[in-house]
Amino acid sequence: MAAAVCAVAASAEVTPLSVYGGLPNVEQVEISPDGTKLAISLTDGEKRMMVIREAAEGGKALAALNFGDKKLRALQWAGPEHVLVTTSMAAEVFGLAGPKREYLMGFDYNLITHKQTALMANQENAMNVILETPDVRFIDGAPYAFVEGVHFNDNRGWNTLYKVNLKTGVTRMLDSGGSDDTDDWLVSPEGQPLAQSLYDQKQGAWSLRIKTAKGWITAEKTISKMGSRGLSGIGRDGKTVLVWMNDGEDTDKTVLHEYALDGSHAVVPDSDTYDSLIHAPDGSRLVGGFSLVGDERHYTFFDAKAQASWNAVVKAFAGDQVSLVSWSDDRRKVVVQVDSPTMGPAYALVDLNAKSARFLAEVYKDLTPEGVSEVKPIKYKAADGLEITGYLTLPRGKAAKNLPLVVLPHGGPEGRDTLGFDWWSQALASRGYAVLQPNFRGSEGFGWKFVQAGFGQWGKAMQTDLSDGVRILAKQGTIDPKRVCIVGASYGGYAALAGATMDPGVYRCAASVAGPADLKRMLVDSNSRFESSNNSTLRYWLRFMGADGLKDPDLAAISPAKMADKVEIPLLLIHGKDDTVVPYVQSTIMASAMKKAGKPVELVTLTGEDHWLSRGATRLQMLTSVVDFLEKNNPPN
Repeated sequence: MAAAVCAVAASAEVTPLSVYGGLPNVEQVEISPDGTKLAISLTDGEKRMMVIREAAEGGKALAALNFGDKKLRALQWAGPEHVLVTTSMAAEVFGLAGPKREYLMGFDYNLITHKQTALMANQENAMNVILETPDVRFIDGAPYAFVEGVHFNDNRGWNTLYKVNLKTGVTRMLDSGGSDDTDDWLVSPEGQPLAQSLYDQKQGAWSLRIKTAKGWITAEKTISKMGSRGLSGIGRDGKTVLVWMNDGEDTDKTVLHEYALDGSHAVVPDSDTYDSLIHAPDGSRLVGGFSLVGDERHYTFFDAKAQASWNAVVKAFAGDQVSLVSWSDDRRKVVVQVDSPTMGPAYALVDLNAKSARFLAEVYKDLTPEGVSEVKPIKYKAADGLEITGYLTLPRGKAAKNLPLVVLPHGGPEGRDTLGFDWWSQALASRGYAVLQPNFRGSEGFGWKFVQAGFGQWGKAMQTDLSDGVRILAKQGTIDPKRVCIVGASYGGYAALAGATMDPGVYRCAASVAGPADLKRMLVDSNSRFESSNNSTLRYWLRFMGADGLKDPDLAAISPAKMADKVEIPLLLIHGKDDTVVPYVQSTIMASAMKKAGKPVELVTLTGEDHWLSRGATRLQMLTSVVDFLEKNNPPN
């Protein structure tokens, strides 16, 4: 009886899955240009709302908007009186060819009138959607939103630039670019079209047009088979145009080109080391770059005073991972996300003038230190000698010896995991599992050669990079090699399926969330949005998959649905019905193949869910299903 009571008490202390699996309590915090107000995206774990409040400690709430089940993607200040809100939804539009897509919609909330207005409402021959988050500019003291919308010309939708006066609500079309190849626009600080990016999908040809005093000129043309170069904002002087370009003809290493209005360009020094760019809060110019060096976050500012200010911000949170979220126009009030290895992530506000810092809110409000497990960076050698890095999350309160393991590969596959709080791995660790997150070959952030090493390695070396990690941990005695499962989403879901079909004897069970199962069918479906089967999306995936085309038999050789008869372990499939990246049919194909082969399989459908697990209820449904599956087929105790 005493043992039973102790077991119940121990069970009661386990952090509920809803803490990890529900939506974060706070998803975004944006400080106003004058530093006096905050726009905050909040959730109750399922529903979303935007709250606007004074930034001062104890400041009062000024407004609140309930978005319910809508997916809230971005908040932007447009001066002190307007907040731009970007939402999204998956839909099939009557009269448009192609599959269901995820569409963005933009709204303006006026703090004075408390009215919410759609940015692209009632525009002639245009869809009520936007293609990117708007750019904000001020003209004669009035705030304007510059929106990339869809205008129909000859029954084709063109990426067209619109100018919205947020004070009056008047919207007018600025430029359609004269081509349906337009895929991006850049607006000058003065509110004039500055640059246009065009991409010919069939030819894989990209070009840059810049608007001069004498009209538009073509400043650059290049072959870019894997996709458009796009536009990366305004340069250091507030007048130039930024584009990532190849560093030479025979390399995919990229550097940042800064194009002047006459078409000439210079290379931004050290830009080859940047993972992303830092622009001034108003978007008027480039002020620095961000790099992830190993596990260290480096923010580099061109201005020495700005660098000193950022160093002071980081110093206030010694030992934590600090990320820039938003800042006032004078850059003296800074919102950061602080990821503590013992407390989890939270938002904080730093006032450099007052030399003060205070926390605003935890990202996961009910998360306690007892619900945060240790995350350790690890390195190991793959079978061919390639060094693989990754992260091992160890269950709290258990010795790092003979543990059950979950391998949790990331998506992409050209993505990567980073050091810090990860809700999925933390949830699994809270149930007693060690969790391995390898940055297998093909992952970004480790140099172009490491990405190249992943080409043609779906189901091959990219897969054994995962199981090599299992073998290393088993040799060290950290994990029990007989109690290992693999779980993943997107490409990670494919890796889980490949682990069950192409890497036998390693895993005790496998769970795939939105994982591709029939690669030829996935490519055919992704191509249905283009008129030509020769497009950058197809070329990109074929390079990674190592196939010459849709008819290449090698696609079948690395498609788990074609090898269902080889599965000898329990298999769980989970998929969102509104997934527009890896269609839901991929999991139904795998489920049918398993049943045809006489193999047991479970398929969980997430109603109304997209590829990114954007809804609270279905995200928690996914996590609960995975944990139940693991505890049934690979008990942690």
